[in-house]
Amino acid sequence: MWSPMPGAGRQREMLCFMPGVAAVPALLVCWSSAAFIISYVIAVLAGHVEPLVPYISDTGTKPPESGVFGFMINISALLGAITMYIRYLIIEKQNESLRFVRSSCNMFSLCIGLMGCTGMGIVATFQELSVPSVHDIGALVAFGCGVVYITLQSIISYKSCPQWNTYFVCHIRMLISLISCISFIPMIVFASRISMTKIDWTPSEKDYTYHFMSAICEWTVAFGFVFFFLTFIKDFQRVTLRISTEIHEES
Repeated sequence: MWSPMPGAGRQREMLCFMPGVAAVPALLVCWSSAAFIISYVIAVLAGHVEPLVPYISDTGTKPPESGVFGFMINISALLGAITMYIRYLIIEKQNESLRFVRSSCNMFSLCIGLMGCTGMGIVATFQELSVPSVHDIGALVAFGCGVVYITLQSIISYKSCPQWNTYFVCHIRMLISLISCISFIPMIVFASRISMTKIDWTPSEKDYTYHFMSAICEWTVAFGFVFFFLTFIKDFQRVTLRISTEIHEES
């Protein structure tokens, strides 16, 4: 179970890394950013991709970066699912005192988010060149559900104002959502026009322009997710999570 952090206990909670459960979205942001950057650096240094805006998946296709990419993205998917579930619990608790959103809408948002995390796991497990069709489906689910999730969360944030969120934070979340939505559409359109599956692109090749534009949009959407979860940290600071264990003796 969880409960809002009592004011008298704030000083004790500050002894931890962060008050409340803010460490969860903070870890998600840091770990996901590191997953993208480390895989990119290894792939470029190994000569497997060109430095100029490869697809994120291209940086995790060949060894040794494929192992790093798969491991770190799977952990990111798990952290994302945990963060989304805690966010769901927070909204449910806030809703008890101020009915600003339907519980079914909150649950729908959670389910969409978990589907996106599942898509991330598929992307991490099935490499682009090994099983391209499964990989592409996972990427579509991850990005599509991710965009829907952050848009729903932005709307819910506005509904919870001004008691549980400031309008400034809501504006930031909606801006990130709009940028991600706008980038998601051309990402899919340009990717659909690419007639070959490869990772070592050069500017003189056919379809390079489509690849380049789609890759820019993909990185924009991916880091849009990262920055969106960054806005959760302050909300999570006001929350404590407690696990209760009970042992029932056999009669």
